[in-house]
Amino acid sequence: MSGIVEHAGLRACCGAIVASAVLAGCARDPIVTTAGSTMAGNWQVEHQVDRISGAPIPSAILLTRKVSNGKVLFLGAATMQLSCFKTQPAALFHFPVKIGSNRNGEFAYRFDDKPGHIGKARFIDDYRSVVIEDKTEMTRFVGEMATSKVLYVLIRSLNEPRTSAEFSLEGAPDAIKAGLAGCPLTTS
Repeated sequence: MSGIVEHAGLRACCGAIVASAVLAGCARDPIVTTAGSTMAGNWQVEHQVDRISGAPIPSAILLTRKVSNGKVLFLGAATMQLSCFKTQPAALFHFPVKIGSNRNGEFAYRFDDKPGHIGKARFIDDYRSVVIEDKTEMTRFVGEMATSKVLYVLIRSLNEPRTSAEFSLEGAPDAIKAGLAGCPLTTS
């Protein structure tokens, strides 16, 4: 009999844990979700407001599954995010594997058939992300993106295999306008 009671108690406890997890998902702060986002071509445009400052938090995210790496055969998706961080424009690239570091990594990109560039970019401490935050580099990057269909990115590193990604830029002009609304760049 005690085994039945213990089993019923365990089921009740597990049920409570599952119910709590489901309800916790409902109570999630919208600022950390994609609630209220819209699409601009292939881009997901977020329209959230900072609950502390009341200021908008502009962001536009583009996902690609055209990702290759010299070590891993089947990779997940890579993302590119345009946003204003501390009132400065930024383009953040995130990959599912380690890609390099500031000491020995190189970030290069090319739009369509235009000449390519070795980008002025910084690798983030997780070694899976790289960010363009230099305003001159961002101006060139966004200026070329606005009139392009495809972005090809190549990361070379001494301590990690080469990694590449190809992004389809459909909707880029609207995504640039929305994602960098709080810190516009001059492209002239």
